Amino acid sequence: MDLRKLKTLIDLVSESNISELEITEAEGKVRIVKAGAAGVASGAVSYALPPAAMAAAPAAVAAVAPAVPAEAAAPAPSKIIKSPMVGTFYRSPSPGAKAFVELGTTVKEGDPVCIIEAMKIMNEIESDLGGTVRRILCENGQAVEFGQPLFELE
Repeated sequence: MDLRKLKTLIDLVSESNISELEITEAEGKVRIVKAGAAGVASGAVSYALPPAAMAAAPAAVAAVAPAVPAEAAAPAPSKIIKSPMVGTFYRSPSPGAKAFVELGTTVKEGDPVCIIEAMKIMNEIESDLGGTVRRILCENGQAVEFGQPLFELE
């Protein structure tokens, strides 16, 4: 099943009164259960895909991963760099390489801050803000969602 179609279905279920949706197509079967449905684990999604579609399954699972809960607001105003896409967050350009930014690093607009892998493509993410890195809000290898905070700058 197409990732965009899956995301649309998830959005429709979350915005409606439907607690569960199951769709069977030639490519496979998708079952979406809304968080808080009686007798079902919160946010459960199951997939039954043919072997040809298994390569796309990790990206589909990342699309429904729950967002990281927001932490307590900092007393000083801060700037947040958010994820521009769904994927897997990496702090460095390759395993074992030095991270793009560390705590205390000063970044300018356009500086690379991380990589987000989406559908086996490594996307270098550039800062859309300038400042000093106060907090790194994601762990290396963590699944991230569109709009999820990645870095806090001051």
